[in-house]
Amino acid sequence: MNEIEELENQGLKTDLPSYRVGDTIKVYIRIVEGGKERVQAFTGVVIGKQGKGIAETVLLYRHSYGSGVERVFSIHSPLVSKIEVVRCGQVRQAKLYYLRGQQGKKIKVKERLFKSAKKLAKEAKS
Repeated sequence: MNEIEELENQGLKTDLPSYRVGDTIKVYIRIVEGGKERVQAFTGVVIGKQGKGIAETVLLYRHSYGSGVERVFSIHSPLVSKIEVVRCGQVRQAKLYYLRGQQGKKIKVKERLFKSAKKLAKEAKS
């Protein structure tokens, strides 16, 4: 490896959860205001992923108080303190830009169930 790749690998975070487009994730960001530092959480649906390595970014969409909010996060930034997966969604597109103009229940993404969860759901019904 050359020196640039070695420097990039030093900045990579290893404790990140795996997530896909359509998942709802919560990103905790460190914000510095004056001399104080606090952590703010942003929860949204992943509508796009770009890049790889240290340049990987994620585009989150949240609809709040009648307006849509989009925010781009650099995943390996030192300002991002933690990422949690809230819900796993099932979609067929790589980019969910069609959610931008939607309101209310149309924004919801179908939830992805795993094999063990499907078995539990069948047992609960019968």
